[in-house]
Amino acid sequence: MKQDATRNAAYTVDCEDYVHVVEFNPFDSGDPGNLIAYGGGNYVVVGMCTFQEEEADIEGIQYKTLRTFQHGVRVDGIAWSPETRLDSLPPVIKFCTSAADMKIRLFTSDLQDKNEYKVLEGHSDFINGLVFDPKEGQEIASVSDDHTCRIWNLEGMQTAHFVLHSPGMSVCWHPEETFKLMVAEKNGTIRFYDLLTQQAILSLESEQMPLMSAHWCLKNTFKVGAVAGNDWLIWDITRSSYPQDKRPVHMDQACLFRWSTINENLFATTGYPGKIASQFQIHHLGHPQPVLIGSVAVGSGLSWHRTLPLCAIGGDHKLLFWVTEM
Repeated sequence: MKQDATRNAAYTVDCEDYVHVVEFNPFDSGDPGNLIAYGGGNYVVVGMCTFQEEEADIEGIQYKTLRTFQHGVRVDGIAWSPETRLDSLPPVIKFCTSAADMKIRLFTSDLQDKNEYKVLEGHSDFINGLVFDPKEGQEIASVSDDHTCRIWNLEGMQTAHFVLHSPGMSVCWHPEETFKLMVAEKNGTIRFYDLLTQQAILSLESEQMPLMSAHWCLKNTFKVGAVAGNDWLIWDITRSSYPQDKRPVHMDQACLFRWSTINENLFATTGYPGKIASQFQIHHLGHPQPVLIGSVAVGSGLSWHRTLPLCAIGGDHKLLFWVTEM
């Protein structure tokens, strides 16, 4: 008998507003808890959560808001800086956001009196992705509907600028070789750039449009995943520039693709909000069917926990968390 993969969220946290985006801190902050940031209509909340999977004396989830940052405009994207530390004195919280006004804001806080932000301006259309360089955290990469990928330093100056052939949808930095950047375009092309020579070094083709989201597998950087049209697609960049594996996944249209941070065969996808709900699925490359299916009233964002097989999604006045097996 086939086991039903449909699950309700394992944990939820109530929020004051509809959540547009949610991101676990992917870096070690020196604290056993997990930093999480989520954005709504005009603010960003940074909180700390711990789950029963990691601490035996916790029932379900323990969540605490550390600080709310006024943002003044809808938050569309959040990226954490590796400079974020909770074990330093004073602590350092550092992240950047993309917003509906086409600007990037770089926030720095000590969770007490120091709360600053700097505005990075230059994009002329909607920003679809942004990321910090994972080693030093001294640069930010962003991609936009304006057909560019831009690299910024923390002073807000552009240090590089790549012209794309279509809207830039996703951008990822190589975890070790920080001169390598992956940029995914809506027309189905994924290019890898060498930031030292500022040249493209490799490209992949999905042969499907529109490509909405792509992600570099940080556990195995030969693997790239994406969603385009209704399908998820996986490449092995050592073998071919065409997908090695693909499967239809969301009826309406697939929206986001994220690899698990701890298992190179585990990934999650979301569909666009349909008439009733957004569908969310967790897939394992060894299984022909999704290993978990969830649904969110108006789901937005998708982020994996740094050390657990656990996903967060934003919803209507709540954060929702799903847990799967390895």
